Amino acid sequence: MHRSRVFALLIDTPGPEASAAAAFWSAALGAPAEPVPSEEQFITLHEAIPGLVTAVQSIDDTNPRFHIDIETDDVEAETARLLALGATPVSRWLECRTLRAPGGHLLCVLPVHSDAGVFNAEARSWS
Repeated sequence: MHRSRVFALLIDTPGPEASAAAAFWSAALGAPAEPVPSEEQFITLHEAIPGLVTAVQSIDDTNPRFHIDIETDDVEAETARLLALGATPVSRWLECRTLRAPGGHLLCVLPVHSDAGVFNAEARSWS
């Protein structure tokens, strides 16, 4: 058995447009935009969506899109579960797995990043 939950909504934006996108989404959602010092590709939109990390992510791709991050206490098991549901693998980066869901949307599976209390209260169990 493992557990997982939606952790983040990422607004993937081509690198040269990331600052303008962050300013737009900050104003549109009424959420302060704050760069993440240890991960310069992210500009967080603090409390834009209560309960979810929301951020603009600077990407090398020219196609803007949205994607979700699913955090889990077992990356391999959650990846296998999603692949069995019809997702296809795209790439790996450190402990994270990028998948493409049926319909073409990207999602990332990553180890737990949230506070343990939040994860324990909100994660769903899978067997």
